[in-house]
Amino acid sequence: MARRLTYRAAGVDVGLKERLVPRFRQIARATLRARSPATAGQVKVGVLGGIGGFGALMMLDGIRRMRSPVVVAGTDGVGTKLKIAFATGRHNTVGIDCVAMCVNDIACYGAQPLFFLDYIATGQLDPKIALQIVQGLARGCRQAGMALVGGETAQMPGFYKKGEYDLAGFAVGVAERKLIPSLRAMKAGDILVGLASDGLHSNGYSLARKVLLQRARLRLDQTVDDLGCPLADELLRPTRIYAPLACELFHRFAIKGLAHITGGGIVENLPRVMPDGLCAQIERASWSVPPIFSLIERLGNIARGEMDRTFNNGLGMIAIVGKTQADAVLNYLRSKRQRAWTIGQLVSGRRGVRFV
Repeated sequence: MARRLTYRAAGVDVGLKERLVPRFRQIARATLRARSPATAGQVKVGVLGGIGGFGALMMLDGIRRMRSPVVVAGTDGVGTKLKIAFATGRHNTVGIDCVAMCVNDIACYGAQPLFFLDYIATGQLDPKIALQIVQGLARGCRQAGMALVGGETAQMPGFYKKGEYDLAGFAVGVAERKLIPSLRAMKAGDILVGLASDGLHSNGYSLARKVLLQRARLRLDQTVDDLGCPLADELLRPTRIYAPLACELFHRFAIKGLAHITGGGIVENLPRVMPDGLCAQIERASWSVPPIFSLIERLGNIARGEMDRTFNNGLGMIAIVGKTQADAVLNYLRSKRQRAWTIGQLVSGRRGVRFV
């Protein structure tokens, strides 16, 4: 008689997943007290039921005090940056990346982040790796001032290589409708303010890995003189979370537009928040470019246009503001220890980006 098969024998350990749920719940608990400093007291998330149930239940206390609240949602993943985590066995920061990629998108509408859900898919669940990932997610949620309320951990034997997984997430926030940028408000002469990135963030890793690890044959544990640190430290540097600061900007200044500079670089992302008839004229020498970008450009013999279409090149976000407010916005950002520069202005012309 054939041996009886079980789900566990097929590669899915349901019991392990159930045993991890209390640990996930404990890690997430600290995020339930997270609050965005920009609108503290305006909207708070009261979690009625979070990790472990079929759905996360939230009460949005204070939303009635907003004149016209608009729910803003965004979803994204970490991409092939995960390959660096697999190669190094360091999984405690990619959760921050996942949160950042989602909340920085919804921040472009002045949205206060409220709650976050994640999706982790793997071939065989490794409890140590899973806990590191969730700890990173919780850290990211605390930085963003939002609650980690749940997610899904899927075991898919044979679908992923041993030790590998995919990670994605979903963020929800709320914005005051009158603060959401309008294309009609922009005009020639408006100023572009660039906010510094912390490096590659979570974009362009397929090209970065090909250049640094395959063509240049650098080792991840190798200290690179240009970087002043081991290559792995640079490549695993978490994506900066701009959401709380962006929310503050929208409540203090008349922000006409805000673009999150992700895959596609400035040339693809900035025009997404601009109207027809206006072109972004940007001065290349106006901001500091982290050395990781020049290293990739040099070792890969990559054309400037290809760099522009692939990486953020040192700018994680770009705000569009009126001339009269540009200095005040810059001073405020710098008072919050956010490096920022005036990088150009809007001019009449075909919608797009022009470097000078």
